[in-house]
Amino acid sequence: MAQTTITSTSKTLLAEYTTVRRYTKFLCEPLEVEDYVVQPAAHVSPPKWHLGHTTWFFETFILKPYARGYQIFNEQYNYVFNSYYETVGARVVRTDRGNLSRPSVADVYRYRAYVDEQMEAFLCQGILAEDVAALVVLGLHHEQQHQELLLTDIKYILGHNPLFPRYAAGVEHWEAPAEEHVMLHIPEGQYEIGFQGSGFCYDNELGRHTTYLHEFAISSRLVTNGEYLDFIEDGGYRDFRYWHAEGWDWVTAQQAQAPLYWHLVDGERMYYTLQGLQQIKPDAAVCHVNFYEASAYAAWKGMRLPTEQEWEVASNQFKWGERWEWTGSAYLPYPGFKKAAGAVGEYNGKFMVNQMVLRGASMGTSVGHSRSTYRNFFHGEHQWQFTGIRLCESRSF
Repeated sequence: MAQTTITSTSKTLLAEYTTVRRYTKFLCEPLEVEDYVVQPAAHVSPPKWHLGHTTWFFETFILKPYARGYQIFNEQYNYVFNSYYETVGARVVRTDRGNLSRPSVADVYRYRAYVDEQMEAFLCQGILAEDVAALVVLGLHHEQQHQELLLTDIKYILGHNPLFPRYAAGVEHWEAPAEEHVMLHIPEGQYEIGFQGSGFCYDNELGRHTTYLHEFAISSRLVTNGEYLDFIEDGGYRDFRYWHAEGWDWVTAQQAQAPLYWHLVDGERMYYTLQGLQQIKPDAAVCHVNFYEASAYAAWKGMRLPTEQEWEVASNQFKWGERWEWTGSAYLPYPGFKKAAGAVGEYNGKFMVNQMVLRGASMGTSVGHSRSTYRNFFHGEHQWQFTGIRLCESRSF
């Protein structure tokens, strides 16, 4: 195992560790203690669980195997805060996370403080194996993923409270779209996609390779609330012709009529934001639509969603990062992809089935955690992330 004397690197890792961990706590500061435990849906985790799970990651994958003499904070926490790592052992069923009144919120914060103290001491030792340093970096990006999940879960928790409470002022903002909406032309040809260069990326971005694309055009901006409202008012949720069969089943079962958090109050369209219930802003990019809704809207417009390859190739020609953007691509491995050994191998590869790729980032994405090669993925029915729509059309057929 290669060893590197880390003076500057360990200091850098410690600074990054401290920054990331503080930001997670910052996101929780506006919460009441009762908010930490609520789980209104199976895909939503209580904030308390996020705090514990991200701490468990550093304890399990860094401190236990590599910090000499480390004393586990609580042996039972492995069962409580393990998410999906079969390699690490049994765990609480995901749907039961909201049933855990214990450990208390105070206990979880004590757990975080204990692990932070131990991690700081570990990172200050001065010598760190390269593979261990890589695990620390992975843990930081893992926590940044959970920071966005934490924010979206908080919004789901508060947004399903009939009081529509405000989380915090100034958190969820919007930007007016570009003054001119144009379709950007991308010529037919061979293109390279996938991560290259230095810096962090996930394993599912690796394997830069050549892809052949037919001529296409892609929108210079995202679909707005006003444009999506036209789809609603034209009967988009009542016409099966625009929907995938599975999507139409979802519309029927959910009696869907609009994106998540849209409400009709005294005949006026309202939208729940992290700042409370507000009037819908027509020029803001539509948000909280699932893959079925995005595809149906595109079909209604006589267009389609871009593939993830098209999105990446064209991404340097438009502004992105306000919404996670649905693509028409299934989440599958790149050529040559191989899962890593052990628990780290469970991180991405085992989810490459029945999910769709999203590209870009969102207003909830942590600073330094976005890049054009990032491959996010969710099931087609999920609306609770900050998701939006960018249209595409073929030009050569």
